[in-house]
Order: sequence, then C-alpha cells, then structure tokens
Amino acid sequence: MTHKGRIVSAVALTTLALGLTACNDGEDAASAQDSPPASAPASSDPGSKSPSSDPSDDAAAPADGDVAAPGTKFKIGDRAVLPFKYGTDKKGTVAVTVTAIEKGAEADMASFGDKAKGMTPYYIRMKVENVGGTDLSYASLRLRGKLEGGGPTGVILIGDLPGKCDSETAPRDFTTKGASYETCSLSATKTDPIAVASFEEGDAYSDSPVLWTS
Repeated sequence: MTHKGRIVSAVALTTLALGLTACNDGEDAASAQDSPPASAPASSDPGSKSPSSDPSDDAAAPADGDVAAPGTKFKIGDRAVLPFKYGTDKKGTVAVTVTAIEKGAEADMASFGDKAKGMTPYYIRMKVENVGGTDLSYASLRLRGKLEGGGPTGVILIGDLPGKCDSETAPRDFTTKGASYETCSLSATKTDPIAVASFEEGDAYSDSPVLWTS
C-alpha cells in the first residue's frame, strides 16, 4: 500500500513560519499528482556489523531482541533492532536495515508544486523485519533524512514519489517473527546533501535518534 505525497511545509531557514502557513492556508500545501507506481527498492545485502559510538567500528550484528540504545550510530547496511509503536494498539520490536540513501533530481519534485523549487530529493531505502512476532500489519515506519553530522534539512515532507520512492505500509501478514518488507522514506534539502538516516520514534529516540551514515 503506497501513500501519495504532499508538502506540509517547505522550508529553508524559516521552518516555523512556513509550517504555520501550511497549517492555516490549505492552498499552501501542494498535493502531488498521482503517477503509475513502480517498485524500485534497492537490494543491498544487510551488513552484519553492530552499533557503536563510532560508525566506522566493526563488530557482530545485534541478536534479535538486543535493542539499540538511543543515540547509537550505524553504517548504511547495518541492522538495528528497535522498539516500535504504531497508533494506539500496535506495539512490538522491529529490525531496520537502511540499504541506501540515494540522491534524486530536482525535477523529481515537480509534482509537489512551487514549494518544491530548489529542493533536491533523497530516497532512504530500507528493509523492515518483525522481530517480536506481534501484529504490526499495515503499520508504517518512517526514517528522516539529516545532513552530514546530523543537522536538520530544514524541509518537512509527508508522502512519497511513486515510482521513485514508494512509502509502503507493512503487509497484512506482517504479524509473525521473521516477516519483512521493503519501503522508502522521502527527504529533501535546499542546502547541503543528506547523508544520514534517522530513527526518531518514541520519546527516548526523539531526543537521541538512532542514526545510519555512509
């Protein structure tokens, strides 16, 4: 199941101002036009390296249930076990492997309208596994893009770019241990390149995200 995208607020240095404008004036939020979806997941072999304070350190992958602590840093290709909650009734443990952070073209953002001018999209591709074996069917997990060093991009997006970065929800059978699917989180910047994927779900991780870097 794929979500069509729109810009909630497109910002460079004035995140708050444009965020308020987007909330108060429906005409400022441009809807993306539908285009035929196509599957374009990156299929990179997940690595077997564990988290460390320095993403260049090598070690064995964490065992199932060995949850990554807030602030842990991984390399792209590493597998991170994380607590996950979706809505009010779905809760469990997942493993996320970021397989790629791909740079798109400014022209890819055309369907988002004028607010997207000057933005370069980045596609954060990942594999999500059900580690706890709880019912997480139809749940949706999103990673955020950040600049090198972990700084914010200054751009807030919701949705995807069909055929280029499809944000998939978990399938109906994502209810058992070992079930998995692939998805993509869309991010964009008007300034420096996006080089980091960030997991920020839950109070502890919102303050100290788990990060993947190249």
